[in-house]
Amino acid sequence: MTDPWQECMDHCVEVTKQAGKMIREALQKDISIMQKSSPVDLVTETDQKVEQLIIHTGTVPHHYFIGEESVAAGAPSILSDNPTWIIDPIDGTTNFVHRFPFVSVSIGFTVKKEIEFGIVYSCIEDKMYTARKGKGAFCNGVPIKVSGQEDITKSLVLTEMGFKKDPEHFKIMMGNINTILAIPVHGIRSPGSAAVNMCLVACGGADAYYHMGIHCWDMAGGAAIITEAGGVIMDISGGPFDLMSRRLIIASSRAIAERIAKEITVFPCGRDDTEG
Repeated sequence: MTDPWQECMDHCVEVTKQAGKMIREALQKDISIMQKSSPVDLVTETDQKVEQLIIHTGTVPHHYFIGEESVAAGAPSILSDNPTWIIDPIDGTTNFVHRFPFVSVSIGFTVKKEIEFGIVYSCIEDKMYTARKGKGAFCNGVPIKVSGQEDITKSLVLTEMGFKKDPEHFKIMMGNINTILAIPVHGIRSPGSAAVNMCLVACGGADAYYHMGIHCWDMAGGAAIITEAGGVIMDISGGPFDLMSRRLIIASSRAIAERIAKEITVFPCGRDDTEG
């Protein structure tokens, strides 16, 4: 008996490889940069071309798509029970613009609002992370797992920092970094791609990652990978993870995730399914 979701995943991996090749080729040329919501919210022609490649190549009857650039152009961001591809064509666009080497294609596939599989291709590193529900997580076909670290004072923590329109949100963001560093932890890193951050925790390269203000397309692929690698994923408040909430904590253990949730201050960032 054929497994339609495995066939879909295999097809998705091939499409993602094509997208990665397109991104690597674009890095050899001049990059045309456009601005979205702010001077640091960037989009390039390559973002748009990669998303169209994935959507057109991946078109399957009765499948839905939520894509970063489609939503930016006015498409809805509503998660339904239908099989849905959630696409970030270039996660780490600012990295891409600067040729900083953490740039990924991220795709999560949901059925009845549950993530069935996730794919993150860190295309400059040529690392293909994959995970299917109940079947483990892999990097280039090799099984991966989280570090298992339970002591936050021995942890390397990932987050992202950047421009915030609201000065109070900016103050909270920087204050949270101070709070985490003062626990103390071994350090904080900001690679610049949410999907890569999640995969770094999944393969044991870091022990935790927290973020407020990201989107479902940043999280969907990595959420499958971190779960199947044995990690913990939860809401920033410590409650259950919500794909449309625009916030998350992931960690190598529940102890570390809960400690981060206890320490940090939350600011409102809206939801993907109520905006636009």
